[in-house]
Amino acid sequence: MEAAAPLLEEGVIDGDCLDRMADLPEASVDLVFADPPYNLQLNGELHRPDNSRVDGVEDDWDKFADFAEYDHFTRAWLGAAKRLLKPAGALWVIGSYHNIFRIGTALQDLGFWILNDVVWRKANPMPNFRGRRFTNAHETLLWCAPDRSARYTFNYDAMKALNDELQMRSDWLIPICGGPERLRDEAGKKAHPTQKPEALLHRVLLASTRPGELVLDPFCGTGTTGAVAKRLGRRFIGIERDPAYAALARDRIAAVTQADSVLLATQSKRDAPRVPFGSLVERGMIRPGEVLFDQTGRYRARVRADGSLISADHHGSIHAVAAQLQGAPAWNGWAFWYVERPSGPVPIEAFRQQVRAERQ
Repeated sequence: MEAAAPLLEEGVIDGDCLDRMADLPEASVDLVFADPPYNLQLNGELHRPDNSRVDGVEDDWDKFADFAEYDHFTRAWLGAAKRLLKPAGALWVIGSYHNIFRIGTALQDLGFWILNDVVWRKANPMPNFRGRRFTNAHETLLWCAPDRSARYTFNYDAMKALNDELQMRSDWLIPICGGPERLRDEAGKKAHPTQKPEALLHRVLLASTRPGELVLDPFCGTGTTGAVAKRLGRRFIGIERDPAYAALARDRIAAVTQADSVLLATQSKRDAPRVPFGSLVERGMIRPGEVLFDQTGRYRARVRADGSLISADHHGSIHAVAAQLQGAPAWNGWAFWYVERPSGPVPIEAFRQQVRAERQ
């Protein structure tokens, strides 16, 4: 008799990430976001010019005997993450100059395909108090598919909307975590030394997941990934070996209110229903014999009954004729052609959008 498949328990799970990841089913996760130990290798305390002590990372979870031990740990958890990812899943991992290059090597050795390296530029970084190096004002995120051929998710239109209709770049200017968002203990000290800003996770999850998909954070900490995942309508599993951090994460996530489902997704233009130009002619929205023209009025073509166009020297689709008239290899006819109506020139794209709205 075959053993039952492991149960997929959502929420924050206590324990070591390697042990708990081994309990999860293969190909069950849509996205892994990992904020692993950075292996900072700090020696001694760091002080400001006024001799006040800087809160650094001195916890045991960030300490490794040497680079070999850190590399072994890195390859182990990355291998476990790859086993859990669905074929169309993806992985994000964040780090600093202390560790991100070693992680990048391990990723490529394990067959991951790096899609982007994203620079998180900190709007308010900690100064370099000793004045012996540049101020370390950024961290690096690596966005990877499980392999080169994977059909990963990228919500291009959502990222463009988030960036005032400009393509989102790979350098993100976001402040470090502070203010009310920063969790603190009863004495007012930081509850976790490396808590990430929710704005950073909002962008990651909005870019590379869809509502209802499952996000895994194997180094959950105080639950930033889980809080943002819940707000955006994604499912979440977090793994955290420190019981105090795990408790904070559960309370934090429980307090989050999910947005209305209709507000969670930006439809991609690529996913919109296909509307052939000929269907507009079939429906009488644009009539055979009508003249289409460009915005300047320089180029004209007539509509044929089959939805193709004909000009003095060219014929073909709305795209082909637009390209031929301009001597271009290709052109988007939907954005090029207009038709006259009593109210004035109307782009043919407006009729396509009308048909798409009827199909929703």
